[in-house]
Amino acid sequence: MFYVSIFFQYASQYLKTRLTYRVDTIVEILSDLLFQAVNLIFILVVFGHTTFLSGWNREEIIFIYGFFLVPYAIFSSFFNIWDFNERYIVKGEMDRVLTRPIHSLFQIIMERMELESLFGVITGLVIMYYAGTTLGLTIAWYDVFLFLAMVIGGAFIYAGIFISLASIGSWSDSRTDIMPMMYNIGNYGRYPIDIYHRVIRYILTWILPFAFVGVYPAAYFLQKEEWYVYSFLTPVMGLVFLTISVLLWNAGVKKYRGAGN
Repeated sequence: MFYVSIFFQYASQYLKTRLTYRVDTIVEILSDLLFQAVNLIFILVVFGHTTFLSGWNREEIIFIYGFFLVPYAIFSSFFNIWDFNERYIVKGEMDRVLTRPIHSLFQIIMERMELESLFGVITGLVIMYYAGTTLGLTIAWYDVFLFLAMVIGGAFIYAGIFISLASIGSWSDSRTDIMPMMYNIGNYGRYPIDIYHRVIRYILTWILPFAFVGVYPAAYFLQKEEWYVYSFLTPVMGLVFLTISVLLWNAGVKKYRGAGN
């Protein structure tokens, strides 16, 4: 309950700050929506030249993209640590974090939250509704709980991977350029996995499991029975990768040497 209370206090202060600069907040939200629209237009352009992509039609891929946006929006809102190495290690702000009686990872997550990114959840749900209606999909009452479990699992996978990468900074005092590359690799998870070479499929499933953020969980709602096993593995993969990342973080904090020269 202590951490829950701290979370709401951080969120309250964040919202006060963002509402002070309303125009900046609106512009940022609109830019995110524009970026998502460009990606959607790309899918439409591709299907302007073909009817199926490795057995998937246009609406199914749009549905996958919509699903991907939901866990990605949660990740972007609460695990925005892409600049951890430069800000907290190189500039020494990790020293400040470690003097407080709260877990260091929790503090950094709270400091770097961007709640406006949650609008991506609404965008994703709208896209899913459009594609699902076009496809004539039906859902059962328990699908809502499966959806929440898979969304949280997908967000945890993203969080686990990027927290693990951030943990590397505790062993290195210099900048690393892994984060931007990993963001680009993550985008592969919003397209059907079987359009890639088998090596890439293996990497996106078991090493950098971004496929569990988009295509695998979405396949369940698209009634692709051949992918059901992977769909139900999504929450498990999320917990595994998040647990590994926290263990790496705790080990890295013990190795952290401070910002002294």
